[in-house]
Amino acid sequence: MAARIFITAAAVLIAGIAAVAASHARAAVPEYGFTVVKAYPHDPAAFTEGLLFQNGYLYESTGLEGRSSIRKEKLETGKVIREHNLDPKYFGEGIVIWKNKLIGLTYTTGIGFVYDAATFRPLSDFHYKGEGWALTRDSTRLYMSDGTSDLRILDPDTLNQIGSIHVTCDGHPVRNLNELEWVKGEIFANIWKTPLIARIDPATGAVTGLIDASALGVRAASKDRTIDVLNGIAYDARADRLFVTGKLWPVLFQIKLSPRPGGIDLCGTIP
Repeated sequence: MAARIFITAAAVLIAGIAAVAASHARAAVPEYGFTVVKAYPHDPAAFTEGLLFQNGYLYESTGLEGRSSIRKEKLETGKVIREHNLDPKYFGEGIVIWKNKLIGLTYTTGIGFVYDAATFRPLSDFHYKGEGWALTRDSTRLYMSDGTSDLRILDPDTLNQIGSIHVTCDGHPVRNLNELEWVKGEIFANIWKTPLIARIDPATGAVTGLIDASALGVRAASKDRTIDVLNGIAYDARADRLFVTGKLWPVLFQIKLSPRPGGIDLCGTIP
């Protein structure tokens, strides 16, 4: 009997340790809030798919058939100073600049386009299997999202896939990775249909933090204007400025991140 009681007590102890360990594992994914540093005008008709900041200007791609474009814009005013409209049959998606070329994806047609980054003159096209959602880059490679929990790694010169990154949050795959941005060695990714931005370790695919930007949507919305989801991240590496916006949002926000005490398992809220 004593042996049986000892075994039962040990089992309870082990179960308790496992529960505590699981709790700590969930808490290991930090949560971040933010403060708004500044707000800038943004075209409320822009169905934002891609966003980046380079040499003092914003570059943006917009979606929807018949309304898709790539644009160069003034940050301070939101004014479009260069624009190229896609053929109406294409739904434009993410963009990235590599050397002197701007590379853009389309949603379901399996084709991407390469433009001269200075003039937006079309140079060539390329093809891929599956859907195209977003692009970003580090100093040697491109990263592409396609709506799954895997990010594709592309050779920036050939645009061929050379690897992949499986993205997980607390061990669970994260789907619907949308607009991407390279920020200080991490990949930031909008998670479609949520107000969350994932911070992803490109070496492991693990989500190292989740930014809850739900308050920004509240600030961008108004009683007489419909907005869509959070989408669009741009980083000014020289001045260490982080910008975010959304589809059909009339404003682009510069934000500063701040850790906040965990109380909600945000990994568990990702659909």
